[in-house]
Amino acid sequence: MIIVRDQGAVRVLTLNRPEKRNALNTALTQALLDALRAADADEAVGCVVLTGAGQGFCAGADLAEFKELTPGNQPLVEARAELSMQLHLAFPGMAKPVVTAINGAAMGGGAGLAIAGDLAVMAEGATLGYPETRHGIVAAIVMANLVRQAGRKAAFELVGLGEPVGAQRALALGLVNRVVPPERLLDEALALAQKLAAASRPAMRLTKELFHEAADLPLAAALERGREANKRMRSFRKP
Repeated sequence: MIIVRDQGAVRVLTLNRPEKRNALNTALTQALLDALRAADADEAVGCVVLTGAGQGFCAGADLAEFKELTPGNQPLVEARAELSMQLHLAFPGMAKPVVTAINGAAMGGGAGLAIAGDLAVMAEGATLGYPETRHGIVAAIVMANLVRQAGRKAAFELVGLGEPVGAQRALALGLVNRVVPPERLLDEALALAQKLAAASRPAMRLTKELFHEAADLPLAAALERGREANKRMRSFRKP
């Protein structure tokens, strides 16, 4: 369900359920989580690129599984929610940076994955949206990251109206870093990933750690963490 290939120090992970627009069933969700953890543990890997097979990036949760996620099957409901949460926690927790290459529609949980990476490249013509309210459900786990990346008004518009946005609008909202023609998508993502992979591994690890902590801390606490990171980095800088 995940195609794994290495290009130098960059590991490319491809969601591979094109017949289902790469919808996230339990098996694919677990496979992606395992693949991210494996990439992070592999010393040969300096950066990860995540993309989708076929025309879509990821359609979100596989609605075919929803019939089993009922109040009468609470252990399964809880296990699936926990798995989804752990997947989204994996991205900021990785020492290795992740670049997402959004090749097509990214909806719901797929939109959450699209913006979960450290950098995002989106193809012209691709779309991103959170249509959950239209299906009578809630963009629950993916909302936490969306609120942190888009302004409150923009984030609520996305989850409240459930209307998808195009690549240029996603760029204007700061949800992606680049918009490129579809035929250049993977090349652009790989170029960014190769630059990230070439950075000092200890410096990148500490940069990611401090970045995600500073984003959620009050200023004084963030500066204290920066002070500690400043002292730590002296141990791995070359004289």
